[in-house]
Amino acid sequence: MLGHVAFVLHAHLPWVRHPEHERPLEERWLHEALWECYLPLLDVLDRLARDGVGAGLTISVSPPLAAMLADDLLRSRFSLHLAGLERLAAALATGGGGSSLEPRARAVMPFYQRRLGEAHATWDRIRGDVLGALLAHERAGSIELMTSTATHAYLPGLLAAPASIRAQLRLGLRGFAALTSSAPPRGLWLPECAYDPRLGPDLAASGVRYTILDAHGIDLAQPRPPSGVLTPVLASSGVAFFARDPAAARDVWSREVGYPGDPWYREFYRDVGFDLPERELEGELGPNGTRLMTGLKPCRITGPGSNKEPYDPDAALARAREHARDFVAKREEVARRVQGHVAAPVLVAPFDAELFGHWWFEGPAFLEHTLRALDASARAGGIASTTLGGYLERFPELPVAEPAPSSWGEGGFGQVWAGPEAARLWRHVHHVERTVRAAVERRRYAGGLAGRALDQSIRELLLLESSDWAFMMRRGEMTTYAEARVRAHAHRATRLAAIAVADGPSPDDAAFVEAVGDRDCFLEALQGEAIRDAFDPWG
Repeated sequence: MLGHVAFVLHAHLPWVRHPEHERPLEERWLHEALWECYLPLLDVLDRLARDGVGAGLTISVSPPLAAMLADDLLRSRFSLHLAGLERLAAALATGGGGSSLEPRARAVMPFYQRRLGEAHATWDRIRGDVLGALLAHERAGSIELMTSTATHAYLPGLLAAPASIRAQLRLGLRGFAALTSSAPPRGLWLPECAYDPRLGPDLAASGVRYTILDAHGIDLAQPRPPSGVLTPVLASSGVAFFARDPAAARDVWSREVGYPGDPWYREFYRDVGFDLPERELEGELGPNGTRLMTGLKPCRITGPGSNKEPYDPDAALARAREHARDFVAKREEVARRVQGHVAAPVLVAPFDAELFGHWWFEGPAFLEHTLRALDASARAGGIASTTLGGYLERFPELPVAEPAPSSWGEGGFGQVWAGPEAARLWRHVHHVERTVRAAVERRRYAGGLAGRALDQSIRELLLLESSDWAFMMRRGEMTTYAEARVRAHAHRATRLAAIAVADGPSPDDAAFVEAVGDRDCFLEALQGEAIRDAFDPWG
C-alpha cells in the first residue's frame, strides 16, 4: 500500500430556529443543505454500501446542526419547503402559467424534478432521521462520526475565559452523545480549524484524541515534523493532530484553479428565483416580495462573463468522473514520490460538507466516483481511503511535536473571527460569560423556575459564542441578522441569569423563561448538573 487519503466532511450550520415566524428566511439554510447536500450524501453512502465499497469517510456533525436535524418543527418545515420546490420545478418544466423561462433552460427542469423526487424518496425512507441514517452507516463501519464544540465557538477567542472553553468542549461532546444516544466521539473538529497550544490540556482532558489543523499549523510545529503534513503528530498533551493537504484542498475547493470552476459545472449564481418575473415565483418569495435562491439553477458556468449556456447534467456528471480520476491519480503520484521516505503517508482532505451539493452541485457525484476509484486503487496496492480514527488504530506511533497557532480561512491566523469586525461580539461574550458563571456559582443547585432559568442562561451564552456571527459580520452579507442574534442572546442570557438569582421571580419572569426555552430548545436534554458542571475544572 502506497498510502492513504482521508476525506473529512464537516457538516455545520448555526442554530437557526424561529417558531415565531411562518417562513423564516434563515431556516432555508438548513432546507438547502438537506436536499442539495445531506440527502445526496446518504444516497452516495447507500450505493457504496450496496456495491461493497468501503467509504472510509470521516463526517463531523456539529451539535447545532445535529439538534436542528432532530427538531420536529424544522423537519416539518423542510417537508413543506421540498414540496413547494417540487411544484415550482413541475410548473417550469411544462411551461405552465405562461412561463418566460428560455426553452433550453426549461429543458433542464425535468432533471431537477428527478433530483427533488430522489431527495423526497430518501427523506421518506429514513423517516426524516438524517442523524439515524448516518449512525447506521457508522455502525456498519463505512464512516466515522466526529462532532465539534457546543456551538462552534472560536476557541482561541475564549482563552481569556478558560471556563467557557471547558463548557464548549464538555457540552459539545456531551450534547452530541445525547442527541445520538451514543458514546462521545474520539475526534473533534476544532471550529475554523483554530488552535493555540494553550488549548491542548483542555482538549486532552475532555477526552479528545485527535483533530485537524490547516497545513501551516503542522508546518510550523516545533520540532518540525520530519514528514511534514503527510503524517499526524502527537502533541505533548497526548492529542494527535492531522494536517490539511494543501494540494488536495486546492483541487477540490478552489473555484479559480480547482475542479468546481469547470465550465461544464452548474453556475451557482444564476437561479430562477432571480431570473424569472415575480408572478412566476408564487410561494418562493420572501417577505415583501424578497427574491430568494430556489436551488433551481438552469445555467452552467460557461466562462467568467455574464453570458451563460444552459446546464447539461450529463456532461457535468461526466466531468465529475474525470475529475475524480484525476484527483486519485494526483494523490497516487504524491504517495509514490515519498515512498521509502515517509512511512504510511496520509493525505487529509477536510472540507465543509455543504461544498458538496450546495456550492458545488456535482460534488456528491465527484465524491462517490473518488471513493470508488480509491477502493480500486487500494485493491491494486495503491492508495486507500481511511477514517482518521482508523488510521490511528493502524499507525499509532507518531512523531512528537507541538502544533503552531493557526486557523484556516483568510490570513490563516483567525483574523476573520477575531479581527476588528468581531470586536463587538467579543465584548458581549466576555461580559455575559462573567454574569452567567456568577449565577451558576450562586444558584448551582436551584430547582423550579430558577433552575430552568439558570440552565437556559448557559444555553444562551453558548449560542452567543458561536463563530458564525463573527463570520457573517466579516463577510458583510448577513451582518444585520448576526448583530441581532448577538444582541438577543446577550439580553436573554443576562436576564435569565438575573431571574435565576432573584429572590422572587415575577409572573413576567416566568413567562420569559418559558418563551425563551420554547424558542431556543438547544441541548434541552442537558439539564441540572448535566449542564451546570460545564464550567468546572477538569476532574
